[in-house]
Amino acid sequence: MLENRIIELEIKVAYQEDLLQTLNDIIAMQQQQIDNLSHAYKSMHERVTNLASKMPEDANQNHEIPPHY
Repeated sequence: MLENRIIELEIKVAYQEDLLQTLNDIIAMQQQQIDNLSHAYKSMHERVTNLASKMPEDANQNHEIPPHY
């Protein structure tokens, strides 16, 4: 009886260790995705900032109201 209980506990521990490793792998992949997205965001932000700084200052002010207004 005691031996069966020990075997059951060992099986549960083995499943828990497998689950823990699987979750750890998933978290590591998600962190890599977050890092990739963060890098992409920073790159795009820099590109937009650079493009905005190259635009003439009066570019936004020269928009006339269309005649149908």
